[in-house]
Amino acid sequence: MSTPNNKPATHAAGLSNPDAAPASTVRARVNEWFLSNGRDLPWRRPDATAWGVLVSEIMLQQTPVVRVQPVWEEWMERWPTPHDLAAEPAGEVLRAWGRLGYPRRALRLHACAHAIATEHDGVVPNDLPTLLSLPGVGEYTAAAVACFAYRIPATVVDTNIRRVIGRIFHAKALPGPTMTRAQYRAAQALMPAHPNEAGDAADAHYSPAEVAEANTWNAASMELGALVCTARDARCGECPVESVCAWVAAGKPAPDYVPRGQAWHGTDRQVRGRVMAVLRESDGPVPHEVMATRDGAERAASAATESRLRSALAELALLTADDAQRASCVRGLVEDGLAVLTSGGEVSLPG
Repeated sequence: MSTPNNKPATHAAGLSNPDAAPASTVRARVNEWFLSNGRDLPWRRPDATAWGVLVSEIMLQQTPVVRVQPVWEEWMERWPTPHDLAAEPAGEVLRAWGRLGYPRRALRLHACAHAIATEHDGVVPNDLPTLLSLPGVGEYTAAAVACFAYRIPATVVDTNIRRVIGRIFHAKALPGPTMTRAQYRAAQALMPAHPNEAGDAADAHYSPAEVAEANTWNAASMELGALVCTARDARCGECPVESVCAWVAAGKPAPDYVPRGQAWHGTDRQVRGRVMAVLRESDGPVPHEVMATRDGAERAASAATESRLRSALAELALLTADDAQRASCVRGLVEDGLAVLTSGGEVSLPG
């Protein structure tokens, strides 16, 4: 669903529940809670750069904070600017991505760094249309960078925010698997500062208090969903708006749908992850037979002398996948640009 920040927000009463608490009350309580309970994350600190915020947002897609933070800190030390990352080979970027998962994000971030370095003089853009033109940057990421890096009160909506709004104002246990336009409009209506008639948050005129409240609300509602108003085992007793929450008042009704957990064991994702782990730990190309056959992986694991490479090879060998699935996954990684097949029949990270 497209959710551009280009339409005037409806009044907060448009949250569709006339009995819901006033938006200003909810914002004030949640913002106050956040100032005392929000996590001290490095990309939230005053010295965080716009580049650091952008990197954190891409890393945090589908990966929890506890896994992202150490990798983000390593990246910021090694590549503190887009120019620094753009100068690295793609293979080194993939190696440094480690086990964050979904490594195509690393390639998109690498391409994003190239675009910023070559087209924007190394400066992360501060307006939504230009941010959206960057490789790998979608509407959520663009809004998050505008808000958290440049203090532009763009409407930021992730799964946590959708769940928080759905429970407080609509008595909905879970928001659904994908964002709807109505959910986006509801989030937009909750913002204390709205886009101007042209819908351009960057050019609209806000008071400093509106800007501060809007940006705190984006971070605070997201944090409430991550720490308290979680999808499972919501800790309502710790919530600053429990007394005005429509979901609590309704007796915490069950969700309309049951989210399907993603399978892992035996899937292509598992095989691809193990192949990438071997490539990251290897200091050179790996014979295709090692990657594409169980016997090849077992022999290589037995012969390896470096402990981390030996461990990665052993994990690859232990997979239940047959040789056809292994070979197919290697081909897929090559097609996705995450690996290359050399003329000598070996597999390696891209140069």
